Amino acid sequence: MIGRRTAICTLLVLSWTASASAQDYKLGALEIATPWTRATPATAKSGGGFVTITNKGTSPDRLIAARSQASLKVEIHEMRMDGQVMRMRELANGLEIPAGATVTLKPGSFHIMFMELKSPLTKDAKVPVTLVFEKAGSIDVDFKVEAIGAAGGGHQMR
Repeated sequence: MIGRRTAICTLLVLSWTASASAQDYKLGALEIATPWTRATPATAKSGGGFVTITNKGTSPDRLIAARSQASLKVEIHEMRMDGQVMRMRELANGLEIPAGATVTLKPGSFHIMFMELKSPLTKDAKVPVTLVFEKAGSIDVDFKVEAIGAAGGGHQMR
């Protein structure tokens, strides 16, 4: 009985690990982990994309663009406090990924902005996105659509 339980637990862990790593990508020295976005209401015209990028190399790189068939325009943005007001703006020169560092694009911080959505982003769908880096080049990734209000990684905001 214990052997069977151990085997079942092992299979469950392996299947979870396989599905978790299915959202990770590698491009040269860059590791791109867990790209995700939130579902949008039917009338929404924009949405945010989030991802973690680790540069395992010895020189910096830069995320300079992103493209997606899901929207007419895609920009790399930052959010920052300006006095008592949170402001969002496009990063005209992209986002630096320093050598040996990890940069996380997350709600309320750096993010990819999908503007003029062609249709709503629906939970459990995948949004194909091309990330363009200055040195490493381009890579196609799928952003998993989490629920409206998700904090990422399948967790809900409270």
